[in-house]
Amino acid sequence: MRLHILGICGTFMGGVAALARELGLTVEGSDANVYPPMSDQLEALGIGLMQGYSADHLKPAPDLVVVGNAMVRGNPAVEYMLDEGMSYVSGPQWLGETLLGGRQVLAVAGTHGKTTTTSLLAHLMESAGLAPGFLIGGVPGNFGVSARMGTGKAFVIEADEYDSAFFDKRSKFVHYRPRIAILNNLEYDHADIFPDVASIQRQFHHLVRTVPRSGRLIVNAEDRYLAEVLAMGAWTPVETFGIDSGDWRAEAIAADGSHFRVLRGGVVLGEIRWASLGRHNMMNALAALAAATAAGADPVALLPAFARFESVKRRMELIGERSGVTVYDDFAHHPTAIATTLAGLRARVGTSRIVVALEPRSNSMRLGAHADALAPSLVDADSVLFLHRPELPWDAGKITGALGGRGHTAPSVDELVARLAAEARPGDQVVFMSNGGFEDAPRRFFEALKAG
Repeated sequence: MRLHILGICGTFMGGVAALARELGLTVEGSDANVYPPMSDQLEALGIGLMQGYSADHLKPAPDLVVVGNAMVRGNPAVEYMLDEGMSYVSGPQWLGETLLGGRQVLAVAGTHGKTTTTSLLAHLMESAGLAPGFLIGGVPGNFGVSARMGTGKAFVIEADEYDSAFFDKRSKFVHYRPRIAILNNLEYDHADIFPDVASIQRQFHHLVRTVPRSGRLIVNAEDRYLAEVLAMGAWTPVETFGIDSGDWRAEAIAADGSHFRVLRGGVVLGEIRWASLGRHNMMNALAALAAATAAGADPVALLPAFARFESVKRRMELIGERSGVTVYDDFAHHPTAIATTLAGLRARVGTSRIVVALEPRSNSMRLGAHADALAPSLVDADSVLFLHRPELPWDAGKITGALGGRGHTAPSVDELVARLAAEARPGDQVVFMSNGGFEDAPRRFFEALKAG
């Protein structure tokens, strides 16, 4: 069987391609952006890649077209596919129907922390000897690949609430039919497809409806929007987690979240020491540990595995240190994630200067949906340089103005990198925040430091 994947170089669709290839299928694909590292990973698997979306890429017709959710009507390949009456399906539907049936699916849903928590859960399941399959929206350090079939029964999947395809506006996660589902948190996001929080809550409740009564829901005890989701109806046993409340709780020993106690039902199970920072990562740890336990792992035996966890690339990824300046690359896309990440860093570095370079790259960011919350989210930053491209449809001046002299803008990445390199001084912690490529700004800045 020959599959053609439209949008193959996205992290999710690239994972779908890798899994299809592992199943023994012939896989090829098209994308507007065919470049490393994803192109290298896919080509190493024997997957043919085509630049752009020419209708010729679908000649001769494949047995099935798997359509990524970045595809829209008017796309030449999409129009040809429809005109020719080809068989097509969304990536999430293909996964659900082809690969997940018969597996013990563990799905990780939430506005924030999905990729980190999914990677951590896969690592814990692997440490327990359960050899899980997984599909993750990033490259986890412990595995080096974003997807694999695995030899065990369990399959761990990042369960995104974004839509499935242009012809299926349901959230991806409704296709996965998990037995164990983590509901990590819920906030307003994806302003391009969701008008309000209530519309996102309805999608989360669709997910809740699919979890069997013999399964488990692992739910953030501190999230009022998730409490409202459960109030719509839940037919599955619920375990909660939190810092201040919940069946699973964490008590900080180190202020930066790198060392804490784990309690279950008020009983101390032991301590976790690891390289991750912040309250949000303590919450991610509790969620992953609770889910692994629900899947049959011994939680006490898993505690040492946290010290071996290697986080996902671009989640406060340390680029390096040069001339006393420490540089991080972080996949930030929402004010809450920005605030919690910087709070964890502040707890670790004390009074050292934190400098943030921020690109408003997500659809919600570019539409200005989070504009009012951005300045408060940057409270722990001593200096903020905001990439204000000319095409940004709203004025970033209200962000920088609210920062009381701590905020500035740059119209291009070239100027942003040059200004940071000129202003950086020993002891600075420089964090690049974007959910896009940021034109490789973190590494360009690091090289500029080397040149200096």
